[in-house]
Parts: sequence; structure tokens; C-alpha cells
Amino acid sequence: QVQLVESGGGSVQAGGSLKLSCGASGYIFGKCGMVWYRQAPGKDRELVSTIGRDGTTNYADSAKGRFTISRDNAKNTLYLQMNSLKSEDTAVYYCAAEKVSVVGRCILNYYWGQGTQVTVSS
Repeated sequence: QVQLVESGGGSVQAGGSLKLSCGASGYIFGKCGMVWYRQAPGKDRELVSTIGRDGTTNYADSAKGRFTISRDNAKNTLYLQMNSLKSEDTAVYYCAAEKVSVVGRCILNYYWGQGTQVTVSS
């Protein structure tokens, strides 16, 4: 059974930093891509950043230059370093991991964590 557990959220003032972690169990870490999403109250879920199996990273425009996604395969942990935080970054942050199909391919169907709250006060 795959479990993803996020941690590292909290309350911070604008301009501050937080580092989110997502620990995985029951999952072959590094085989497939992983992502960070966020959802603010009353808003749709938003893709924040992705990291592919080859380490290729992508960011939403809102995260570029401020957030860094990384992965430690030895520790089965995904990270999101968030700097220069803004009030609009306030949201629940979720990590997700691509599932593997029966033929062994990574697919865009995800396992999800339970989320961690990030609150940025201005």
C-alpha cells in the first residue's frame, strides 16, 4: 500500500521560507515522476511543480524563481523549498506520485498525500 505523508507546513510571514517534505512508503521512489499541487480556499487545485524520473523539473509561473523541487531517492523523500513566500501562496500543499501501469509504465494517475497547510501572512 502506497502512502505519501507531507510535512513542513506552517505559518510564516511574507518573505519567509518553508521547506515541505513528502515521505513515501510502499512506492518505488525515483521510478516515476512526482508533483506538488496546492489548493487555496475557494480555488481550484493548482499544479505547482513537477520532477520527472530523470530529474527534469518544471514550475508554474507563480513558483518560478522562488520554489525548488527536489528528490532524495535514498530517503524516499520529495521536497519543495519555498522562498520569498507571498500571501497568495497560502494553500494546502499536496504531493502526488505517478502510478505504474500493469505493463510497468508511469501514468498520469496519482497517489496522493493528505496535504500540509501553508499560511503566509502579510
